Amino acid sequence: MVSRLSAGLFLDRAYRWRGRRARMGPMKLPVMPPVPPMLAKAVSGFGGVPQGRALSYEPKWDGFRSIIFRDGDEVEIGSRNEKPMTRYFPEVVEALKANLPPRCVLDGEIVLVGRSGDRLDFDALQQRIHPAASRVKLLSEQTPAKFVAFDLLALGDEDYTGRPFSERRAALEKALAGSSAPIHVTAATQDRAVAEQWFQQFEGAGLDGIVAKHLDGSYQPDKRVMFKVKHERTADCVVAGYRLHKSGPDAIGSLLLGLYKDDGALASVGVIGAFPMKRRQELFAELQPLVTDFEGHPWAWAKQEEGERTPRNAEGSRWSAGKDLSFVPLRPELVVEVRYDHMEGERFRHTAQFNRWRPDRDPGSCTFEQLEEPVNFDLAEVLQTGRP
Repeated sequence: MVSRLSAGLFLDRAYRWRGRRARMGPMKLPVMPPVPPMLAKAVSGFGGVPQGRALSYEPKWDGFRSIIFRDGDEVEIGSRNEKPMTRYFPEVVEALKANLPPRCVLDGEIVLVGRSGDRLDFDALQQRIHPAASRVKLLSEQTPAKFVAFDLLALGDEDYTGRPFSERRAALEKALAGSSAPIHVTAATQDRAVAEQWFQQFEGAGLDGIVAKHLDGSYQPDKRVMFKVKHERTADCVVAGYRLHKSGPDAIGSLLLGLYKDDGALASVGVIGAFPMKRRQELFAELQPLVTDFEGHPWAWAKQEEGERTPRNAEGSRWSAGKDLSFVPLRPELVVEVRYDHMEGERFRHTAQFNRWRPDRDPGSCTFEQLEEPVNFDLAEVLQTGRP
């Protein structure tokens, strides 16, 4: 049974799309927006992927998950949360019109190549979501995005969601056989050994791991029926602050992590926050002796003005609108070992996970030098691998 909240959220998204459709014209496709994408559940290594059914493996792209709807000159870009993203990527819309079949629905990822030209840059991609039309236009020219397709939901008048992935993949390759950059088809293989090689190599181009799909599986929106294998590493970090939990003033919401740079500055690298409520309250009490003020703290406002990245940079971010991101500073004396998948610049790309406390470690020894650096791999080669 669908809860009132879930039903309300779905109707809100549907009305949002309906209002946009009314302004643009009558799009008529066998699969209509909004459509939540099919999801993947995390598994521990390739051994965690269930066997017994034939699988297809493909790279896990690090970008914005997008469902593309095209009906002639009308193009809509749906997002992971089903909100339209069309206005933010005008250059992608034009490329989709030039490369996609006249009527189709595709699942894929919008990605952005960084300044180096050989790896993805998620931070730069995030900057593309901007409220000002003039800024959207400028960024579309300065940092153009790409679209990588990996599934087909509809083609012409045919709904493909009930067909097995093997058929959908073959139809996708045929439909985009004549496409060119910045529209791409993801690489795919049924050979696990090849997938394991990609897992090691493609991280050097900024990719996020490997996704496994059942070849006989249908497309199931909002269901975790795929499997994702991601890198898992550990790092020893300094705990330099905390944010309170939304439940009240006596529980920890998240711990703020730092690593020392070569010049001695403490860079903000991310947070950990997945604790049971009882542990959140215990941590609050345990951390009180370390509470300090911002005078002399490495993440004081003065440090932001000098150009250091600190947790306070996010307090006025449009990504955190409505959220209280203020924090309580701590003397940087505690060290914690965390699990993470990979870095994006100086920060953990995703929220790190608590592993254990390290009372044996000197906080000053928690530097970037301990982090494993993936061997660089040319992104162009990854994109070319998926060319039909």
